[in-house]
Amino acid sequence: MALLHGSGGLSSSDNQRWGIIASSLIASIYPRYFGYYEKAVGVYTHVSDQSSVYSTKIISCSPRESLYVLDGLLENDTVLEVKEHTTDTGGYTEQIFALCYLLGYEFMPRIKDLKDQQLYKVYRDKDYGKLNLLLNKNVGAEIITEQWDQMVKVATSLKQRLIPANEIVRRLIKGSPSDRLSKAFTNLGRIIKTEYILRYLTNQDLRRKVQRQLNKGEYRHALARWVFFAHQGEFQTGDYEEIMNKASCLSLVSNAILYWNTVQISKIVEQLRAQGQKVSNSDLSHISLLLYKHVIPMGSYFLVNSHLFDGQ
Repeated sequence: MALLHGSGGLSSSDNQRWGIIASSLIASIYPRYFGYYEKAVGVYTHVSDQSSVYSTKIISCSPRESLYVLDGLLENDTVLEVKEHTTDTGGYTEQIFALCYLLGYEFMPRIKDLKDQQLYKVYRDKDYGKLNLLLNKNVGAEIITEQWDQMVKVATSLKQRLIPANEIVRRLIKGSPSDRLSKAFTNLGRIIKTEYILRYLTNQDLRRKVQRQLNKGEYRHALARWVFFAHQGEFQTGDYEEIMNKASCLSLVSNAILYWNTVQISKIVEQLRAQGQKVSNSDLSHISLLLYKHVIPMGSYFLVNSHLFDGQ
């Protein structure tokens, strides 16, 4: 059943915001959802195409989500062999395109306002035919060649987990105009981004693939909201380790529900097929494995008749 939804080679990541009552250094004001007085933290999760969570990280709501895209991919210690990854617009930067390329991942974000995106060409004087109107800016490929060895060293350091990926991404994004290494990553990212956007615009299957995976991440968010009922879905502690423990437990519980759903749905399908009913795999691939309305988050309570306590 799990393989009908994906091989485990595709994943997505997204941030889910939760209110926090206690004082915490990682908490921040997030007016969009919590007003100007309530603080919140983000739980950034990576979800596979089989709907399982394989990475959970507590982050502040203030910085851009793209800082943490690579952390989950590089810290993946599961059996999942993720090769493709998608995010929404908040998870994309040109530097992420470049780093994913060097690390062997295919980065496939859903970028809003594509009509406003700048597309680049490598050779200034080359005729690109009908694309000339779109490719109206040039990328300096010389600096990529110049800094290539250093770029490979950065990617190797990330692969070996010698430094947190979010620190590298933060430094590259904030690099000064004189920082040639940052500029090289930016230029390489612009080339990869341009190629991807052109494929995204002309390939309907790619667009559906990206959207379908992002939907799985949203379904998982809904399951997390359902399960995290205590204290109205708010963190009561400000200690980072305690918040991380609760977030990790939330991922564990949602994965347990996913596993139970997968097993039970498989049994039902086997019974139906044993009875001679036709159940196609293509139909099953559209049935979400993150069903949760049958889950009673507060448990079931059975009351004993009061006459038992009267000695009757």
